Amino acid sequence: MARMKVIGVFTEDFKFFYEVVKRLKLRGEPFISLGKDGSVPASVGVVITSEEERSKVKFGKVAASADPDEAINIAKCLLAGGVAYRTIVVGIDPGKSTGIAIFGEGKLLATETVIALELVPDAVSRLLRCLDFHRSIARVGHGDPTRGRRIIRGIWAMVDEIELVDETGTTMRTVHPDVDAAKRIAMTKGVRVGAAPAVEPTPGEIKDIQRLSRIESKGSLTINSELAESVALGKLTMAEAIAAQRKIRDEPG
Repeated sequence: MARMKVIGVFTEDFKFFYEVVKRLKLRGEPFISLGKDGSVPASVGVVITSEEERSKVKFGKVAASADPDEAINIAKCLLAGGVAYRTIVVGIDPGKSTGIAIFGEGKLLATETVIALELVPDAVSRLLRCLDFHRSIARVGHGDPTRGRRIIRGIWAMVDEIELVDETGTTMRTVHPDVDAAKRIAMTKGVRVGAAPAVEPTPGEIKDIQRLSRIESKGSLTINSELAESVALGKLTMAEAIAAQRKIRDEPG
């Protein structure tokens, strides 16, 4: 039986090396540090390096990124890339930060936490590009309806099928709650979404965004419902909405 290939880390950037190794250890990912000559032993299946050092690595599978988490996710997908999966399942936990977990035939292949909602489609696309599969299903948690609909619309053309999952009980107190919730969502059968949904924030969501604006502005103001709707739809960031409300408040007359 062939031994499982591991990740090799090649970089002379100490900070990048430290951050990559710290994350690999936290994830329990086996790896080896490569020497300055860039030679790659037979036990290595993919090499992580910085963007600047990409040209120094003479190896077929290289995960080069300025972001340590992105580099590790790309590396994991490349390691799994030799397998043709029948079905890939993408679990997505919408929230203030969005957790993503990708499984192939029940095996966890990659995870990522995305802070900005508009970056979720790019993250899903980047992770799927590394994999060989016949069919893809995305399962999105139902707990944050507007964010969930925005995600569904963003990934609609990327996957074969999308399901909305009751995520009750998926959130737990863990080191990586968003990713862990995404894992549970991925493993839970949902209701198939028949068409890309319209994004219409509910009155409750608008009020909650207004509440968050009071917190973020340290109690100095509350954005109006129109600005709150723009935040919900992704047209404005919270900081932009607060600045706009402050401008309205301070206008003479």
